[in-house]
Amino acid sequence: MRSRLRHRSYRPLPRRQRGLVLFIALIVLVAMTLAGIGMVRSIDTGTMVAGNLGFKQASMNSAEAGLQAAHQWLINNAASGGLTNNNYAKGYCSSRPAKEPDWTDPKTWEDLLADNESCIVALNDGAADATGNAVSYVIHRMCTQPNTPYNGSNDGVVPNQCAKTGGGAAGAGGSMGVGSYAFAGTPQVYYRITARSQGPRNTASYVQAMVAISN
Repeated sequence: MRSRLRHRSYRPLPRRQRGLVLFIALIVLVAMTLAGIGMVRSIDTGTMVAGNLGFKQASMNSAEAGLQAAHQWLINNAASGGLTNNNYAKGYCSSRPAKEPDWTDPKTWEDLLADNESCIVALNDGAADATGNAVSYVIHRMCTQPNTPYNGSNDGVVPNQCAKTGGGAAGAGGSMGVGSYAFAGTPQVYYRITARSQGPRNTASYVQAMVAISN
């Protein structure tokens, strides 16, 4: 006697994990979104830092141009004796300041530029250069007395004291060797140039240089 196998149909049980897959997908999506936002912010920060470094370098280059302009003016006026007296229009003071200003304070430069009797000058009449930087500079002769020759005296009373290189007539004992002679030469007076460059994004650079020039 043969028995027939009966095929029973089995209905699949409802899947309870479908909601879990959706939850995991949402977590992955949020994580990818946060990673994308972080990458964009990192790129923006890097671009901003690179831009600021570029502005700073351009500001330094403009300040160096101010130093060169002041140095060239000193050379052009040294031979004619134009370094004895103040020349406010050219940013030249024939003596050092009695009290050293704070050169990194913007108010110092604003006050000096507003004073017609201050030895400070703005390049290009204060107009910005090709990089957007406005340059100003001031020159100080490192002497105690204004409007007086470096080897003279003020009204014949107060001797002028200047920072200068050595020089003088030849004579015995001028070097470390016994009985040797000193070299004769013209002394060079020291001049200090202070330049400021102010440009975009409130970028400011301050540079100073000491130069020695024969009088």
